[in-house]
Amino acid sequence: MISMSELNTTTEYGKVTLTKGDINKAAFRYMFMACNTFNYQTQQGPAVVYGLEKSLRKIYKNDDDYIASLNNHFKYFNTTTWMGNLLLGSSLAMEVKDGRSSLEAVQAFKTGMMGPLAGVGDTLIWVLYPTIMGSIAAYMGLEGSPVGAIIWLCLNIFFLFFRFKLFHIGYHSGLKLVTALGSKLSVFTEAASIMGLTVVGALIPAVVNVHVGLTFSSGEVELPIQSEILDKIMPSLIPAALTIVLYKMISSKKISIISIIFLVIAFSLVLSFFGILKV
Repeated sequence: MISMSELNTTTEYGKVTLTKGDINKAAFRYMFMACNTFNYQTQQGPAVVYGLEKSLRKIYKNDDDYIASLNNHFKYFNTTTWMGNLLLGSSLAMEVKDGRSSLEAVQAFKTGMMGPLAGVGDTLIWVLYPTIMGSIAAYMGLEGSPVGAIIWLCLNIFFLFFRFKLFHIGYHSGLKLVTALGSKLSVFTEAASIMGLTVVGALIPAVVNVHVGLTFSSGEVELPIQSEILDKIMPSLIPAALTIVLYKMISSKKISIISIIFLVIAFSLVLSFFGILKV
């Protein structure tokens, strides 16, 4: 264990400069391993160490300081990987500025912010983006247009580069950007959720196709149930009702997504065979 006086004579913190290449390498290494080394004890901790260790070696010339920093980053860490880029960039900036004396503050910062930022990241990245853009791309595909798939591919390429940018934003902004967002994260998440629900709700009539094939007959009178009864009550009533039922089944967590998919397929085949539903 070295003393603080020995530390000050071995390393001059605040004078180390990480290049754009160093930051890009840290971002790439973290993104590549964020899920590959995931475990139930420290979760993304090993990925953080793998991502930052090259930059930390440049910051800490003293072996004891370097090991202390690595051990600090091996602790529990878990957030949406996009938001992780922002946090880890800020953490590197703190260690570049204050060295080993910043380790406690770095850990407190990561622990305090990974939860709120995960809420934003999960809402935007894992729910809204694939649901909205995936639905639009799928609908275009159903209509025979390849444009949806091309847009989906281009967006993913764009967001890959944007994730590198987030690491740079975190590094150059330090704590300012993240802490400034702190009080507004819950409001932003709620607003994004409302927008996503609105868009997804609007897509239901176009994407979910359920048509009743039965016709009510009495003498010479024939009354199609779908067009003359259900559509008169509310257009797309059956697709909306089916979506609600499936959502309730998913949210109950009593049946897996795969089981629900096969259940819908079997249900559709049986009802179509008897003419209750039609394409």
